[in-house]
Amino acid sequence: MDHLITALQRAKGTANQATATSPAGTAHTAGPFNYTTTRVVATDPAHLQRKRVINAATANQVFDSYRLLRTNILQRMREKNWTTLGVTSPTLNCGKTLTAINLAISIAMEVNQTVLLVDLDLRHPSIHRYFGVQPDVGLSDYIQSQANINDILFNPSIERMVVLPGKNPILNSSETLSSPRMVQLFTELKNRYRDRFIIFDLPPLLLSDDTLAFSPYTDAFLLVVEDNKTQINDIARAREMLKGANIVGSVLNKSGSSK
Repeated sequence: MDHLITALQRAKGTANQATATSPAGTAHTAGPFNYTTTRVVATDPAHLQRKRVINAATANQVFDSYRLLRTNILQRMREKNWTTLGVTSPTLNCGKTLTAINLAISIAMEVNQTVLLVDLDLRHPSIHRYFGVQPDVGLSDYIQSQANINDILFNPSIERMVVLPGKNPILNSSETLSSPRMVQLFTELKNRYRDRFIIFDLPPLLLSDDTLAFSPYTDAFLLVVEDNKTQINDIARAREMLKGANIVGSVLNKSGSSK
């Protein structure tokens, strides 16, 4: 199996301090990208910086690593005409959610590529917190209260990027992911805009069966592991659980943090 190993935080002595240094921005385009039905929310530059969310003005090794990751992922996905990617990890605290967010942002910076970021860590939804957004409705409302999906989506002031937040935890998460309503949602998201790239932030593999329950609905997976923390046997177990699924690569996160 061909694995992409990318160190996202390589700067010696500053591996856990790499941050965005200015507001979330956009790549240069031929013209403005306007949203008519999706809510646009303003993001606080200081909050993004604290959360280590990258933007177009970021210039450091972390951003360069995400750009490299983006290029490799898109090349592998486009070769197969794949458009949906699940981001997961073996265990907690590997940095999968931040990896999913920053990968989505870097993909959105491509002039001809739009991206949808979906929070499917149903028991612990957190993507909205990275942007400093408290959504009025989320995926939990879509499932439990029949909320309209268009009322849930938001644009975090980044062109060509839309977020589907989770909001409230859902305890029966694996059953929810395979429910008819969710299957209908996945089908709609994938077919509405066939050229749109969709990234799903999924739970850690070894903590629940959610990711396995979802695996039939995504084209490929990206596995995030933490340098010097994730155990080899946990990586082996995670890979075994994804046996038969398409794994486009692995991210070695927080590399150099102990050096």
